[in-house]
Amino acid sequence: MFALVLAASLAAAPAPRAATASATVVHIPRLDAIQGVTAFLDRAGQHAALLRPIVWYAELHPWLSLDPSQPEALAGLGIDPSGPVTVSLRANGRISCTRLKDPKLFQDKAAGVLVSGSGKTEVKPTTSGGVTTVSIPRESGGHAGYALKGQEVCAFATTGGGFVDDGQGAAMVKEASRLVGKAPKPDARLGQLPGSVYVLLPGRGMVVGMEGSATELRLEGTATQLPLPPFQTTGTSPYGTMKSEGMLFSRARVAPAGVEQAVGSVRALVQQACPACPPAEVSSVARAVSERLTGNVLVMVDSVRSRPNLRTREGRFFAPRQAVAAEVTDAAAMKTALAPVAKFPGVKPLEDGYALDVKGGTLFVRLKGKQLVMGNDEAVAQSLLGAVPQTGAKLPHAVDFTVDPKRLANGLNQVSLMDVVSDQQLAGLFTVGLELGPLLARSERISGWLDSTGGGHRFSTLWTLPAAP
Repeated sequence: MFALVLAASLAAAPAPRAATASATVVHIPRLDAIQGVTAFLDRAGQHAALLRPIVWYAELHPWLSLDPSQPEALAGLGIDPSGPVTVSLRANGRISCTRLKDPKLFQDKAAGVLVSGSGKTEVKPTTSGGVTTVSIPRESGGHAGYALKGQEVCAFATTGGGFVDDGQGAAMVKEASRLVGKAPKPDARLGQLPGSVYVLLPGRGMVVGMEGSATELRLEGTATQLPLPPFQTTGTSPYGTMKSEGMLFSRARVAPAGVEQAVGSVRALVQQACPACPPAEVSSVARAVSERLTGNVLVMVDSVRSRPNLRTREGRFFAPRQAVAAEVTDAAAMKTALAPVAKFPGVKPLEDGYALDVKGGTLFVRLKGKQLVMGNDEAVAQSLLGAVPQTGAKLPHAVDFTVDPKRLANGLNQVSLMDVVSDQQLAGLFTVGLELGPLLARSERISGWLDSTGGGHRFSTLWTLPAAP
């Protein structure tokens, strides 16, 4: 029975013609079935030029202009509008494999395009073992061409070489010929994910399926190398009935084997914020705390402070107003575990914990009943501590999260050009704010979930736009 189920699964799974040694692979099982994703990108692209369909259409082929929304134009190039396309990005160039409706028409169109970019007067195909190949030097450097067998063609363009043949053209011809030489094997990972477009990152063990509509874009995927702890798939969370608030709201049930890893990441942040705190004592407290946690965790980032000083380490630490809550197994034992904090430099005892004054701000550690809360903003920490309900509830996934895109856009806007000049590490955030900020400000909601699997993690993200433009 298992064999029959496996066979049926593989039969339904997409089969990308993916090149070896690819950094990224994009696979579209049917060019005429991506209207949903295109509809979302078309609307999102009105506020974020990077997401406009015309921008990523240009990446579908190394030297032809493909527009999946225009089936007549595809057919005019000899390409089957209902066929698949697989784009493989490699260090030495790009390969795009498509199915042809009219191979002769494709060859004629390809000849014109390849000649125009090469300075040559004609294209001379060669045929061996039933595979027809073309490779021609480009005026801009490198080589371009294709390998064709029957109705399958893989076109390529190399990225380097200049005007000197560095052998990459021949390597691409060999790889393209291999890809069209036999039918590709179905990829069971793709068959397990919903999607009309798939993105594979082989080096990271990640596969993502994309589906969409005019108001929603869903990404669902699997990964084997995410730097995350294992999570529990069953159990009750004390935060199960809480409503999402703030810029980021996330609940998680960390598995016992992953609690120390999760606490370790918090310990590193504390040590960074308080370099004067004795490392051995900080590590000792972190170990004692991790031994007294159930694994139920809640993270809340309320917002980003107005005009934070992002040019200093402490300024970046205190820029997001945030707090973390964790359920403890024994309140009295946790109070004992936290006692060494009283000896840290700059600490002030509180009725329910400690306030640690450090450069740039204050860290708060509070214990109320079975809730341990740590934050870098007193109001956020107090609010979170007071919002935990008396009874919990089961969650459908090990981790869930909600992002308020409007608050996120406002937070990204706090990164200025002068911040980037002073610290190049902020360039990524500045670029995201510049490119996606206007779209985020007009978005309704971003939410998602994550579960642990036998070989890694499975995750999903849903980006929602308002019903009315």
